[in-house]
Amino acid sequence: MTPSTSADSGLATLLAVQRKAFQAEGPPSAEERRADLTALHGLLVDNRRAIAKALREDFGARSAYETEIADIATTLHTVRFARRHLAKWMKPRRRSTGIWFVPAGNRIIPQPKGCVGIMVPFNFPINLAVGPLTSAVAAGNRAMLKMSELTPAIGELFARLVADRFSPEKIVVVNGGMEVSQEFAALPFDHLLFTGSTAVGRHIMRAAAENLTPVTLELGGKSPVIIGEDYPLARAAQRIVWGKLFNSGQICIAPDYVMVPEGKEREFAAYAQAAARKLYPKLAGNDDYTAVINDKHYQRLTDTIADARAKGAVIETVADPAESRPERKLPFTVVLDPDDDMRVLQEEIFGPLLPVKGYRSVDDAISYVNEHDRPLALYVFSDERETQERVLEQTTSGGVAINDTLMHYMQDDMPFGGVGPSGMGVYHTEEGFNTFSHNKPVFRQRGIGSFTGGQLLYPPYGPVTRVLLKLMEKI
Repeated sequence: MTPSTSADSGLATLLAVQRKAFQAEGPPSAEERRADLTALHGLLVDNRRAIAKALREDFGARSAYETEIADIATTLHTVRFARRHLAKWMKPRRRSTGIWFVPAGNRIIPQPKGCVGIMVPFNFPINLAVGPLTSAVAAGNRAMLKMSELTPAIGELFARLVADRFSPEKIVVVNGGMEVSQEFAALPFDHLLFTGSTAVGRHIMRAAAENLTPVTLELGGKSPVIIGEDYPLARAAQRIVWGKLFNSGQICIAPDYVMVPEGKEREFAAYAQAAARKLYPKLAGNDDYTAVINDKHYQRLTDTIADARAKGAVIETVADPAESRPERKLPFTVVLDPDDDMRVLQEEIFGPLLPVKGYRSVDDAISYVNEHDRPLALYVFSDERETQERVLEQTTSGGVAINDTLMHYMQDDMPFGGVGPSGMGVYHTEEGFNTFSHNKPVFRQRGIGSFTGGQLLYPPYGPVTRVLLKLMEKI
């Protein structure tokens, strides 16, 4: 059976085949799961050049080094970490037993949910396919993956590579347009993970609800940066601009806007532009600088700049956009004096634009963050522990990095996920294993309890029952 590529070509059949195989064979052993993870690892190692080439074809210009960093090296770490810790994660976990039920015992047994669906976005299609797939495989599941229609080259390549190493009864990759995505989201999976925009996430959750399919949503939003008064602006600018321009800002956890002490906005902007010029001395013909994925997204970004300019913002860019437009390489652009009625502060940017706002106090910055949707990531730059802890305690976000950007995603033993409009649920590490597992509680009656059980609480009720209930309230 070959991977499906159209809405009427049998997605439901593919899922039925996987479910039948899962029911027939049951949960795979630790050895089988390790073998599957090893096969995933080998798929990446053996095909890293082909993957970089396909991504370059899809983007028009995609840095091979960024592909290696984000889609290959980081993903290989994720797979190796899961393979190394798999046996520990699979072990039943003891739980305490209430004194009234001793000598009975309690434990939690993790078991695979069955067949899971994974919907992959365009920005890091290998990492955001293999990352959650690693969690699903470690937990013992079968999996179907739907690749983004915006990256057909990598979608077709990945489908072929997976088909070479796995039977469709175990893992299958499908491609196609929006109609395929809609059909995919409506399948009765045992779990569905979607990575993408908040707006699309609402539709995915609505479709999954028809089957009562549990979902993990990895969304996005506006990830803020707060720079403390004590932190050197030049140092902060270098790390923020790197995080902003990696993959040309097409990252769900990219720094979306920066808050600096009032009066230092233009100073920070100057440092940020200098950092951008140092990282990317030129754009046109620069293999290090990744293009915006397509003309539609490029136009969306230029429209966002035009909207900000028309409403009074000051726009500063490091290069002439016209020179690099044929390659869809949008220059790093700072937006000064932004207002909340501008699109640049209303919508997730997903590109190399950086609004800079001033704040009077850290408490004002915290209040501004809390007045908006909870972000997927939050960045705070300060060497003062008091400032760090105040921001951590008084804000809610999917994850946090202190004095850096993006790096929290790359930590093998840290879960990744959003909160509220930025998502729900997590993957990576043991928490990801748990996401794709049913942690089944088991009560085992034993010893004297095997004869008496809870029979002292059986009817007919009377004085003994009343005494026992009073004792249970006290002990």
